[in-house]
Amino acid sequence: MKTTIQINNQIIEVDLSKPLDISIPLQASEENPLAWYLKEPVIEPVIMGDWTAKVSEGASVNFNNIFFNPHAHGTHTECFGHISKEFHSVNEALKTFFFLAEVTSVKPEKVGEDEIISEESIRKALNGKTPEAIVIITLPNTSDKKSKHWSNTNWPFLHEKAALFLREIGVKHLLIDLPSVDKEMDEGKLLAHKAFWNYPEKPREDCTITELVYVPDSVADGNYLLNLQIASFHNDASPSKPVLYKII
Repeated sequence: MKTTIQINNQIIEVDLSKPLDISIPLQASEENPLAWYLKEPVIEPVIMGDWTAKVSEGASVNFNNIFFNPHAHGTHTECFGHISKEFHSVNEALKTFFFLAEVTSVKPEKVGEDEIISEESIRKALNGKTPEAIVIITLPNTSDKKSKHWSNTNWPFLHEKAALFLREIGVKHLLIDLPSVDKEMDEGKLLAHKAFWNYPEKPREDCTITELVYVPDSVADGNYLLNLQIASFHNDASPSKPVLYKII
């Protein structure tokens, strides 16, 4: 199912029958990734009196309630409304869904007790490229990221200067395999979020950050077509399904 697409004045060819899904599915299990000190999501049938909305228990349909937090329970995409006093919806921020993306593996640098993704490492990895979207893989890229419990782990984070560099070269959509681009316990400074979105000076309203992706080792670094899909949530963040397509 090959197709030719013109994007940003560039004509590319991709095979739509070979998607590379880099989202982590949400499940009501301890196998679900967890962050921000929350327990696993809850997916349970509606109960009304003596009726349980579950086919295996006699109902005609399965009819579940789902309780989750997009920031803590899986792959999610957020807009600057995540850090603004005023309400802003990611559903209004993301209006187009296909972008040229650079997949980039980076090894965080040990600085004291922290692991930092520096401007220098990002600059070196991009090597002069200025993609509209970037997918950052942190090394080592272990498969336990798909089910990791991140709370109180002091995960690696993006240095403020690295986020500023990405903004300056025109990156509009930042994707990363961590619960946050910022340090877990940073006293609410959110330096990378603010630098990338240029908040509060002049917020980049059409730019997004997607966190908790997982890129398998079979996906090599390089240029891809990104389809960034979100659920239509009127909220600062939404669960999302970023999908890559190899450019032929």
